[in-house]
Amino acid sequence: MSQHLDDAALLAAELLARRWLPRQHPKVRRALVDADLWAATQDRLAQVGLRLIDNLYADHVSVALLRPAETAVFGEAGLNSHNNIDLPRDAVSLLVLLWALIILPKRERQQARAASANGDDQNDMFGRERPVPTAASVSPLVPYRALLADFGVQLGKKTRLDTNLKRLENHGFIVRKGEDIGEGPLLDLLLDYDALAPRILQGALADVLVQAKELQASLPLALTHPDPEEGEEEFVDDEPAEPSQGAQQDSPQG
Repeated sequence: MSQHLDDAALLAAELLARRWLPRQHPKVRRALVDADLWAATQDRLAQVGLRLIDNLYADHVSVALLRPAETAVFGEAGLNSHNNIDLPRDAVSLLVLLWALIILPKRERQQARAASANGDDQNDMFGRERPVPTAASVSPLVPYRALLADFGVQLGKKTRLDTNLKRLENHGFIVRKGEDIGEGPLLDLLLDYDALAPRILQGALADVLVQAKELQASLPLALTHPDPEEGEEEFVDDEPAEPSQGAQQDSPQG
């Protein structure tokens, strides 16, 4: 085997063991700038019906089933279900609501800041593009008490809401920060933004988003714009660094 295949096997194994890895993890960082390593990892995962998923707006990468493997794994009934991780319907409703309250404004901020930064550099003779701001630096927090007050009745009241929040936390969709709810590693990876965003922005949750923006305007700055350095982990690679090559990225799965 070549060294790239060995590196790909290690990255695939760690992704399967941990379910997701931060983009700043040494092996992930290497794969994001080494097209051969990225392709080799995809090939390794494809041998067992999986694929590597990543997008610029998320701070993590993960794995998901290849489309041809979904029917064999879940069957027709599973594919026709509202989800394939055994979430009850009210938990799915809570997941979509939190996705709308967290991911939509986060993406808006990321795109606005990236456009502003690139606009400031329009006279740059080298035409360099600024990176998209990290999710940790712009992802809003949802106050638990506000969520309970506004949607507690629809989501089964406090006991049921707490149970479903724990479910979503265990699946990696959210994180709890004291009395606040934040973006988890998989929230912007496993839900298809291109499919879900238009339905929400043009549907019943549009009014909810307007109310959420009004609420965030009255919250302390620390809640709606968390410190990007807070909670970041340092990873120490046990392997020597290798030279980087061309960049390659994949798109998220719904």
